[in-house]
Amino acid sequence: MKTVNTFQKLKDNNEKITMLTAYDYSTAQVLEEAGIDGILVGDSLAMVALGYENTYNITIDEMLIFVKAVAKGAKNSFIIGDMPFMSYNLSIEQGLENASKMIKAGASGVKLEGCNEHILKLVKRCTESGIPVLGHLGFTPQLMNTIGGHKIQGKTSEKTEEILMSAKKLEEAGCFAVVLELMPAESAKYITENLNIPTIGIGAGIHCSGQIVVIDDILGKFTDFTPKFVKKYADIHHTVLSAAEKYIKEVKDEIFPSEKESFELDKKESEKLCCSTK
Repeated sequence: MKTVNTFQKLKDNNEKITMLTAYDYSTAQVLEEAGIDGILVGDSLAMVALGYENTYNITIDEMLIFVKAVAKGAKNSFIIGDMPFMSYNLSIEQGLENASKMIKAGASGVKLEGCNEHILKLVKRCTESGIPVLGHLGFTPQLMNTIGGHKIQGKTSEKTEEILMSAKKLEEAGCFAVVLELMPAESAKYITENLNIPTIGIGAGIHCSGQIVVIDDILGKFTDFTPKFVKKYADIHHTVLSAAEKYIKEVKDEIFPSEKESFELDKKESEKLCCSTK
């Protein structure tokens, strides 16, 4: 069974932490079989699974459906439920209530974006209540409108120091790890080396304690856009396209279903049907 201790032990042993997103039962099963260290049920599912233009519109109730599915498929994995936009910002009570819903749905912990006074208090209250928290700094998608879009963060030494200070505050508040998104590799390296907890990079170079990417991106399944930091390990889009095209053709040409994919009556019942049609 993977826990927060798994992450810290890997960092302490200088072993890389591996994480991927998953949104459904069968994908979660495969990732657990492969030996993944952690699974994030990310709010990215708003786009890749539900077709929203961004992550703002997905609700906590929608997220819970996918958390439950992943938890059923990966019973021994460490599963993080991504807290969606405005599901934890109104009050500490609101944040605790929704975080507890994630845990009850099967998550092992939750992810919160940013580092302000409210977030720090919520991290502390969550950890005190038995809810592990994964922090998220650098580019924070839920704050995209206020930071001016998809922009690389930590591009100067001063900005890097600011992110490090935020990361240290999250560590002190109780986060077991922190995601560093969309920043220069050297900046992420500096932050990682000055924290006790692990860092999980996404578009932040090789020096983080571990890596996470959206699984639909590395499988070549989601094709609306591909981030620069993604490497494709498969081409599911064209595999599915080819299979669907072959299926359509065989159905129209009456090749499928063949006798192999069909069922037969026993001889006596078949004869009865033949007689009844005469």
